Amino acid sequence: MRKCFKVSMSDSGSLGKVHVITGPGKGKTTAAFGLALRAAGHGLKVCIVQFMKTGETTGETIAAKKIQGIEVRQFGTGRFVDLKNPSAEDRRTANEALEFVRGRLKDGDCQMVVLDEVSTAVSFGLIAGSEVLQAVKTRREGVEVVMTGRDAPLEFIEYADYVSVIDSWKHPFDEGLKARKGVEW
Repeated sequence: MRKCFKVSMSDSGSLGKVHVITGPGKGKTTAAFGLALRAAGHGLKVCIVQFMKTGETTGETIAAKKIQGIEVRQFGTGRFVDLKNPSAEDRRTANEALEFVRGRLKDGDCQMVVLDEVSTAVSFGLIAGSEVLQAVKTRREGVEVVMTGRDAPLEFIEYADYVSVIDSWKHPFDEGLKARKGVEW
């Protein structure tokens, strides 16, 4: 059985931990945006880097762009990645995202950096997990990192301080319901 500990703000420690939010369920990106919102609410500067996304009209992205202290950067082609044959453009935009992340992790301008869908980009073969992890390991001291996406590589899970797996037991998609504005997107 897991033990839960109550932590007060005075003994909560300093920033600099690594979070992995993975699994087949809905809500990984939403959970990461929730952490970003919490951080911004306490005056921290947050950078959200979205791999394989561009022109997103999700509620989280729209809202985050309106919040002082949160920067959202998107890197993608605007098309779904063909898993059997990812394009050179898919790889290029994922590498651009990773290069941007490296800069944000090293400059220390942001106290929290969210790598949204980075695990998915790795599992699709667009970027190497080892390169992502190297960027995370060489980040400036005190930078909190949140990595999301299905199929998180074992190396991410082993390195992380927090690992959350979001499962899916039941979803209206299974019954043919389309995504609803304000709920699924």
